[in-house]
Amino acid sequence: MKKPFLTLAQAREIVKTYPTPFHIYDERGIRENARALHAAFAWNPGFKEYFAVKATPTPGILKLLREEGCGVDCSSLTELLMSEKCGFSGSEIMFSSNETPAEEFQLAAKLGATINLDDLTHVEFLHKTLGRAPETVCCRFNPGGVFTLGESKEGFQVMDKPGDAKYGMTRPQLAQAFARLRELGTKRFGIHAFLASNTISNEYYPALARLLFETAAQVAQETGCHIAFINLSGGVGVPYRPDQSANDIAVIGEGVRRAYEDILVPAGMGDVAIFTELGRFMLAPFGHLVTTAVHQKHIYKEYIGVDACAANLMRPAIYGAYHHITVLGKEDAPCDHVYDVVGSLCENSDKFAIDRALPEIRPGDLLVIHDTGAHGFSMGYNYNGKLRSAELLLRGDGSVELMRRAETPDDYFATLVW
Repeated sequence: MKKPFLTLAQAREIVKTYPTPFHIYDERGIRENARALHAAFAWNPGFKEYFAVKATPTPGILKLLREEGCGVDCSSLTELLMSEKCGFSGSEIMFSSNETPAEEFQLAAKLGATINLDDLTHVEFLHKTLGRAPETVCCRFNPGGVFTLGESKEGFQVMDKPGDAKYGMTRPQLAQAFARLRELGTKRFGIHAFLASNTISNEYYPALARLLFETAAQVAQETGCHIAFINLSGGVGVPYRPDQSANDIAVIGEGVRRAYEDILVPAGMGDVAIFTELGRFMLAPFGHLVTTAVHQKHIYKEYIGVDACAANLMRPAIYGAYHHITVLGKEDAPCDHVYDVVGSLCENSDKFAIDRALPEIRPGDLLVIHDTGAHGFSMGYNYNGKLRSAELLLRGDGSVELMRRAETPDDYFATLVW
């Protein structure tokens, strides 16, 4: 059973200052998780986690992760600017985007970020844009086809379709890109790939690592390029459902180490640094969306209306994604009622839960929607004129810090021309 990091007493105290709905993050959990990740990859001296800014683009979170030794993975001009304002620079920034405008490459280069090219044609585009080739460049590899592990030891099927993804270069294109970049003056190369999303398997990263390590060894031999780092990107998931087991990052790190020693070390590439770009794994379990039950509706089904909506958390509405719900103060009560928990948008998909067994809910009850720390607030929007909520940080000492104030109607109207 999932347990919230927030108690009813804490929530009641918080809402006196910050009305629901709001997103709140657990500082202690975030720090402990970041330290566990670094411990799992401590065997690699060059290891670096580049937190995916898109997952939680909040300065308070980015600064906290920087204190824990993380860099940032940016994918847009705004994310680059935010990261710069948070103190990140140079090799602390990985810039990975697709269909990239020239001005974004220019800013990334100005900040000294490591640029990750998504397509072979971007080699010439980057050179034309900057008037040079950076000394260090990464290229994104897409092996195509269907990626599958079969059934993992943990009992989960891992499958995705990189062949249908718009990202990355084919294997021949990867070698072409490296060879051309070398001609243009690039000296240090990296390889990046992303094959599956939100995997619940300790075997995904080691399997991806073996694929990338073998590819790196082959490309280095073919082109003579010095591959300085391999970026395993993201894909390590979290258990959204209470019956799922969490990934064990120590086991994952050990699996990657074995692949490294089996493949890269014999190839004379024992100096290659390992990078990761984990957003969901780093933040999702350490964020809650807190909302208040405001209405009950009894028609063909039983509905609980809350003051949050899909504008605060889009995933259930667009993906049918499961997010666990706890009614604060009723954690141990029997789940003997079945509800749809819904928001107020003029869209029937605005549902946080469908036919969910929960304790009896009354107007005024405070609900925690779990695992919203990544791709929660960041995917919000203003449909129906809904305003974005506040973001709060629950400090390790139990105090609460405002990281982003709630939007006001003036914010919503600010860009309009009347």
